[in-house]
Amino acid sequence: MKEILELNLPQNVLYTKDHEWMDTTGNTMRIGINDYAQDQLGEIVYVELPQIGACLNKGDVFGTVESVKAVSEVFMPVSGEVIQVNTDLENAPELVSSSPYEKGWMIEIKASNPDEVKTMMDREAYLKFLEGIK
Repeated sequence: MKEILELNLPQNVLYTKDHEWMDTTGNTMRIGINDYAQDQLGEIVYVELPQIGACLNKGDVFGTVESVKAVSEVFMPVSGEVIQVNTDLENAPELVSSSPYEKGWMIEIKASNPDEVKTMMDREAYLKFLEGIK
């Protein structure tokens, strides 16, 4: 497992305590699990994602990630409607591990309550959070 400072944690995304990330650039929000989560899970073998059009609330489970170690639920960081899913993950779930922010993103949503973004952490706050759980 990687040390905290070895993790790939981009500055331009926000993070949750459940280890999801969200890119808020543009009109939609792209979501996935971050480098810490994929590192903890190990080799990803299957990803289950919601249907396009699903309306989910903050904290709802939107998918699962199966690894050789465990099955982990993935939670909505904000409320919104799923407008796109990364279908590449059906045949290449390992993209979540090899490229969590670029090719391994999971869903894109249109947020129904953009103010919920304020509860997420920037990179520095997330690093402090990780230090507290190590």
